[in-house]
Amino acid sequence: MLVLTRKINERIIVGDNIEIVLVDIGKDQVKIGINAPKNVKVHRWEVYEEIQRENREAARVKNLDPLKNLPQEIIQDLKKKSK
Repeated sequence: MLVLTRKINERIIVGDNIEIVLVDIGKDQVKIGINAPKNVKVHRWEVYEEIQRENREAARVKNLDPLKNLPQEIIQDLKKKSK
């Protein structure tokens, strides 16, 4: 981990297109601004963790009953593709 010391309005550049600015320093918190391209996702850690949890939950198959009615050819094809 790289640890840097910055004063208010001083900047850090990540790569060629992400800029981090120290906006304010308070008693118990630091405010930072992040300028990044729209295709770069920027989240607070707790939001990122929640997104990951929801993605794992959504990926989990809950009920396979509807698949029981698929024709056997499709089921066999799906099994082959999953290997």
